[in-house]
Amino acid sequence: MRPRTIAIFRRIGLFVAVLLTLTACGAPVEVTRVDLRTAYQEINRTALSSDQLSEATRTVLRRAALLDSFDASPAAAIEALRAQAIATGMQWRDLYALAEMNYEQGRRTKSKTRLLAAALYAYAVLFPAGQAERPSPYSPQFVHANDFYNLALTLVLSGSGAEGTATLQSGRYELPFGWLNVTVDEASLQTAGGRRMQSFVPTMNLEVTGFRNDYRSDGLGAPLAAGLAPAPRPPSGLILPAHLRVPITAVLRMDDPRRQLMGGELNGQLAVYSIYDTSSIRIGAYDVPLEYDQTAVRALFISESRIWDTELSGLLNNTSGDPATTDHLFALEPHRQGRIPVVLVHGTASSPFRWADMINDLLEDKEIREHFEFWMFTYNTGNPIPLSANVLRRSLVQAVHSLGGVAADPALGRMVVIGHSQGGLLTKLIAIDSGTKIWDAVSTRPLDELTLKPETKALLKASLFVHPLPFVETVVFIATPHGGSYHASLTIAGLFAKLVTLPLTVVSASADVLTNAGDALRVGTDHLRFNSIAGMSPGNPAFAAVRAIPVAPGIHAHSIIPTLQDGPLDQRDDGVVDYTSAHLDGVESEVVIEHSGHSTQGNPLTVREVRRILMQELARPGGAHAGGPG
Repeated sequence: MRPRTIAIFRRIGLFVAVLLTLTACGAPVEVTRVDLRTAYQEINRTALSSDQLSEATRTVLRRAALLDSFDASPAAAIEALRAQAIATGMQWRDLYALAEMNYEQGRRTKSKTRLLAAALYAYAVLFPAGQAERPSPYSPQFVHANDFYNLALTLVLSGSGAEGTATLQSGRYELPFGWLNVTVDEASLQTAGGRRMQSFVPTMNLEVTGFRNDYRSDGLGAPLAAGLAPAPRPPSGLILPAHLRVPITAVLRMDDPRRQLMGGELNGQLAVYSIYDTSSIRIGAYDVPLEYDQTAVRALFISESRIWDTELSGLLNNTSGDPATTDHLFALEPHRQGRIPVVLVHGTASSPFRWADMINDLLEDKEIREHFEFWMFTYNTGNPIPLSANVLRRSLVQAVHSLGGVAADPALGRMVVIGHSQGGLLTKLIAIDSGTKIWDAVSTRPLDELTLKPETKALLKASLFVHPLPFVETVVFIATPHGGSYHASLTIAGLFAKLVTLPLTVVSASADVLTNAGDALRVGTDHLRFNSIAGMSPGNPAFAAVRAIPVAPGIHAHSIIPTLQDGPLDQRDDGVVDYTSAHLDGVESEVVIEHSGHSTQGNPLTVREVRRILMQELARPGGAHAGGPG
């Protein structure tokens, strides 16, 4: 073979060898199948959930030849990308990357300057002026930009102390590239009732235990728990608890944000919104839902007030001179015109805390939240039941009067009262016209014929000769022992009954009755005890009389009865009250909650039935008792 031919073959062989070597290194593009969970995590990975930037931001940095420089000098890379964004018209992809980069640096270095910049860039992504492009609301970038804004703003507002309180005040705030002048909308800090909000606590990082469900409303804003400034204490009526917390959110807005971010002197407005008044706001051409952490706020209120500490003491220690002089009726928010009050009355050795799950679930219904408000009645549960019912009566009358009466707000004339256990007995006593029936059940002689002190007669008349409250339209009895509780006769209950101390007014009146009218009583004086536990024993003649009196015409009554067992209803109980005792003839509806114990307030089936009753009340035209006290 000629030398020239041999050389050609050698060159061809060398080329083939090189080609084979290159081919052995692998294809330039490969596709690997991964499970969907891994794919989802990769798509949604951001600086919010990891120590890495999102792929969307890394793509922007690669195209700007800045990815490697960000790892080496983050501040320089951020400044370079900002310059590019300004030069190319502040496109949302660049602004999104700037928001994430500033958030990552601000969180890592605890720089509020960087975090504030992150919030502003994210806001500009979401709310451009005019027809400028923004990410699709279905894209991860849109959702993540909203989260960058919310979390960054929360961190900017949060204090550095252990309590983590937030500061909302006008001022001049530093940015990495200039200054932001913030003006706080002072009017937004006032509640509907004229109370100023204060003591703001961020809620995003509060972990809640003790509630069945943890509710959050997705949207824009830094969610906070707001306290209320002290107000002159009314002599009587509806009280707002000292530790009350209101779910609010803070929103920092800017006009034409992309234009402003091109300069170094920016202006913004900070306002707060309450979940009870505002679920969404208008920003430019967009309707924007607001973010709230409502369950966290309710949990914070309960933990700060420690209302459960009074449950046992409220049963045993009732030595104050006059139970009616104590505050008993509390609201979860200032009263708002047109909201129907729902009054919750707890049972023996209990407190308003026991309604927490029901309130938490019901207030998540927008219809409920917009048309109803919740009041809670608390009382010394060891006191005689008619006395506690009279305190409930007086508290409600004073509250309606203090709010201007039914004439000023017809919604007050559509009140719903819900009582659990002993609280249901109190509720029955404000919804009946007893005449002399209760007194006749315990005495053989009319009250006016007895030689008793004037104050004793006044107390007995107020407690045992009752009329329905004209502004109460609906009553609900939950696990209520209309025929008495068999537990009230057990040994441990008898021991508690002996430990209960009574107010001086009751002790004095009891002594007066036993001394001067004992011969007229239908119950032997050696078996008399005047506290609530003894009063709930089956066979109490007053109990039988109250049960036999129907709920007054025009008042809608409903029963919710928990039972633990299967089988015939007349053989069931809830661990405390027999079904036969809880059953009440003449109610509009009776719902049996299967396999539920006595404390059924948080049971989802119980909550569902209460919601049904409230929605039925809402659908009813007007109030049945327009002539309530005004």
